[in-house]
Amino acid sequence: MDYARTITLDLPYEKAVPTVKEAFQEQGFGMLTEIDVQATLKNKLDADMEPYVILGACNPQLAHRALDIDRQIGLLLPCNVVVRADGDNQTVVQALDPQVMVTVPELDQLQPIADEAGQRINTALDALTHRSV
Repeated sequence: MDYARTITLDLPYEKAVPTVKEAFQEQGFGMLTEIDVQATLKNKLDADMEPYVILGACNPQLAHRALDIDRQIGLLLPCNVVVRADGDNQTVVQALDPQVMVTVPELDQLQPIADEAGQRINTALDALTHRSV
């Protein structure tokens, strides 16, 4: 099962991160957290890796609707957006496919929420693709 929606931007990582945040904010996602995985692994394990950040993106209205259906769904909300360097001038952006929150718990009531979240995520990713060209 492919659980990510992935694009590659022709932007260096340093420019891509703020651009990704902006595109998702335009679709109603606030950035609740930002985890610098590269720095964390270097600090804790002295391990090297490419620049890599996990953004905790949340659309409060969609999250509230999903949580009203199933309180456990917080474990599967499509909140994480990964931004990682792929060479010097390219960046990979990945977002969790919201259909995961329907297929894993097998709750059809979540389908409209997953569909709307998916549309918003696709719109953000499409906007990013067109900006980097």
